[in-house]
Amino acid sequence: MGSDQKSKFLLTHREREVFELLVQDKTTRDIAQQLFISEKTVRNHISNVMQKLNVKGRSQAVVELIKLGELVI
Repeated sequence: MGSDQKSKFLLTHREREVFELLVQDKTTRDIAQQLFISEKTVRNHISNVMQKLNVKGRSQAVVELIKLGELVI
């Protein structure tokens, strides 16, 4: 049952946190400080999500995540 739950979602918990802050117009630095991670880690999470979605750019990733129901704004 646990693995079924996990496979329903495209994003990891941390990726979701990063993108939820991104849509609130937070900067990479803001997100890093709020989540207690480095700016490089924030950029890595964003990059990983963009690769998963096969998109170029943060805004395109946000649009896709909303379409997929992964992100609610």
